[in-house]
Amino acid sequence: MGRKRRGLPINGWIAIDKPLGLTSTDVVTRVRRMTGAAKVGHGGTLDPLASGVLPIALGEATKTVAYVMDGAKTYRWQVTWGEARSTDDREGVVTETSPVRPAIADIEAVIPRFLGEIEQVPPAYSAVKIGGRRAYDLARSDEPVELKSRIVRIDRFTLIDATEDTATFEVGCGKGAYIRSLARDIALALGTVGHVSLLRRTSCGPFHEMNAISLDMLEDFGHSAASAKLVLPVETALDDIPALALTEDEARRLQNGQALPVDRLAVPNPHPSISAGATVRAMVEERLVALARIDGVEVRPIRVLNL
Repeated sequence: MGRKRRGLPINGWIAIDKPLGLTSTDVVTRVRRMTGAAKVGHGGTLDPLASGVLPIALGEATKTVAYVMDGAKTYRWQVTWGEARSTDDREGVVTETSPVRPAIADIEAVIPRFLGEIEQVPPAYSAVKIGGRRAYDLARSDEPVELKSRIVRIDRFTLIDATEDTATFEVGCGKGAYIRSLARDIALALGTVGHVSLLRRTSCGPFHEMNAISLDMLEDFGHSAASAKLVLPVETALDDIPALALTEDEARRLQNGQALPVDRLAVPNPHPSISAGATVRAMVEERLVALARIDGVEVRPIRVLNL
């Protein structure tokens, strides 16, 4: 029996402009086939009915996915007034209608209520778990879905355009915010019902739509994607994490799982963000060797990277 072929050792990120109709897993599968990378993951799910920035992690970058998922995101989206749908987007069945169409002045007046930290109930058709089962599985089985509200952060909420039946917004938000819930809730606040009819993610952490490439473009480059400079460095996702300079010997010990005494590090590290409890990028010159945490008087490895 032949030996299983191993993937190529490609490490880094590709920002894909996900088209409508594909799941995030579909994109991961296609990128794996196109690039031949050994390991591939994504930095934040986009529904099939959403398009836009989907960060794809290759190789050692898969170890940093959580830092992208936790990052800020921006969306451009459209709400259609007058129809509530089971999924809170255009895919679901109509569950309620309303003749009310809000005026622009009323929309602008209600937006401040949805800024900052707000309580939000996720959509019934979401991946939130209830008793070990996904909410969307319960909803599809016509079982009752009772989701608790959670605190999410909305940093920016701007009305871009409006017609009688629709309004288009741009929203900047933190981890865990659902645009479908935002559409549902702003409609209710305006005395009507509504659902998301268009949704596009314009940024995800450090990745922006202006730098995202199509799957067709990636297909053209295939296994030469890395040499064509389409693959961004692993550190792209970690720019806001302070760097901790190490020697080769210190890096080797950290990569072997050993803690390093802070007061015995060979290279001075005066960075003001590096304090007890801080996560740092452990670096040897320009090479990332690990993500680590300052744990009291020691530096302890969180994720070792082999770059």
